[in-house]
Amino acid sequence: MAGRGAWAGLLGALALCLGQGGARAAEPVTLQLKWVPQAQFAGYYVAQAKGFYKEAGLDVTIKPGGPDVAPPQVIAGGGADVVVDWMPSALAAREKGVPLVNIAQPFKRSGLMLTCRAETGIKTPADLKGRTLGVWFSGNEYPFLAWMAKLGLKTDGSPSGVKVLKQGFNVDPLIQRQADCVSTMSYNEYWQVIDAGFKPEQLVVFRYEDQGVATLEDGLYALEGKLKDKAFVARLATFVKASMKGWAYAAAHPDEAAGIVLDNDASGAQTEKHQTRMMTEIAKLLDKGDGRLDPADYERTVGILLANGTDHAVITKTPEGAWTPAVSDAGR
Repeated sequence: MAGRGAWAGLLGALALCLGQGGARAAEPVTLQLKWVPQAQFAGYYVAQAKGFYKEAGLDVTIKPGGPDVAPPQVIAGGGADVVVDWMPSALAAREKGVPLVNIAQPFKRSGLMLTCRAETGIKTPADLKGRTLGVWFSGNEYPFLAWMAKLGLKTDGSPSGVKVLKQGFNVDPLIQRQADCVSTMSYNEYWQVIDAGFKPEQLVVFRYEDQGVATLEDGLYALEGKLKDKAFVARLATFVKASMKGWAYAAAHPDEAAGIVLDNDASGAQTEKHQTRMMTEIAKLLDKGDGRLDPADYERTVGILLANGTDHAVITKTPEGAWTPAVSDAGR
């Protein structure tokens, strides 16, 4: 027969187990980024570092991207619950069989630009004819192709078109005069050109926003089939709400946000100056609300992509079911 001490011990252990079992376990969410850790993704890193995800009952894993990481492939293979991608890439992937659905759009405006050396004599888009242009691929080429289609310029290197130089994720072709213009982001590569010694007046910049060919960037996407699960939708709604809180904090505290990003940069390649400047520029592109996709922005992006019929079709038909307000609605 057990003594009183033994019974007390058993009761205490039972109470501890019941207490642990009664505690709500954090719900897991895996996020796949489009690129390496930098202020482009500061909102997610800030939400994690400041405890916004934890407070919302989430256990979020943030997976960095890179030149060899394609978010649509990652999520199709079950490696993430949600991915960050540009809408042209996501819609192209959807048409090819990966049923991505936009669940939120933290970025309202495009940061994509074409930056040219002024000494080339390029002053207007019409002057791009016959020039060598640096272009990113791996899904990032679609907005460029749409723009060239609008201008009526072939991308096959013919005299009546432009020569496309497959650009690495740097600005070396411009600096080394291998290209007349290169692709840049307003918050990143443009400043790499400036840091390389160029003055703003030595450059001619064409913003995709100004050219009427801006498409949505850095949206959040999930697989269509998983969105049939109400519990999963509720979890994503909580994730989006906490993420937007992270973005609001990052925009208001660029210095702190840059430091948090640097804490997540295992490569050591980023600098505080560059990340702070990047965060300041990123803040200009963000949605100031709950991240809900604006249908007009979606329709504009689809229209631009459907107009691209010169060399390569980005998408060949109007997508159906490519975005949903369900997650935003569930978060209200």
